[in-house]
Amino acid sequence: MAKKKQFVVIGLGRFGGSICRELIKIGHEVLVIDKDEQKVSDFSNIVTHAVVANSTDENTLRSLGVRNFDFVIVAIGDNIQESILTTLLLKELGIKNVWVKAKNDYHHRVLEKIGADTIVHPEKDMGRRIAQQMSDDKIIDFIELSDEYSIVELLATPKLNKKSLVDLNIRARYGITILAVKKGNDINISPEPSYEISEGDLLIVIGNNRDIKRFEDEVM
Repeated sequence: MAKKKQFVVIGLGRFGGSICRELIKIGHEVLVIDKDEQKVSDFSNIVTHAVVANSTDENTLRSLGVRNFDFVIVAIGDNIQESILTTLLLKELGIKNVWVKAKNDYHHRVLEKIGADTIVHPEKDMGRRIAQQMSDDKIIDFIELSDEYSIVELLATPKLNKKSLVDLNIRARYGITILAVKKGNDINISPEPSYEISEGDLLIVIGNNRDIKRFEDEVM
């Protein structure tokens, strides 16, 4: 299982709410912050902690202990000023992993200048993809094909070094398929069974989400 992490999600619109639900589903701890009492109430029984607060107040952020969390996601919707000020305060508090939703290119450029670590431009249902990337260091990218099936890019760990695909017998044991292996700038489409994996290779796999997770837990 991926190591449990602690997240703060600021803003409970569709994007922020989607991230919250997925992070909780994966098994992480989540603190949500929003000015809207109804939104906070809606999530109070889902997340670890839910607080009605103004994220542009530095004392509030300090009192909530946001510096102790692994990630802070600023998912504030249309209020660009609040998003920018919140991000600035978070970086001034020394938070290392601040992910911010950008509304447009101008917003993106300002966020870059004030030190946002990762800036996202979410489209419909992107929350789950971002949550998966943040919560598991071995997942480099995640594409949801349906509720049950995905394509995932996994980083090969030292445990896989010098092992061939035939040794791992992935399709028979886990029911998933390796579509390709990326080594640096080179990509090997449909690698032969004799292909030997190196630590740091990117394995692009497709399959049922449960089977991919089982492969990651048992082999990676």
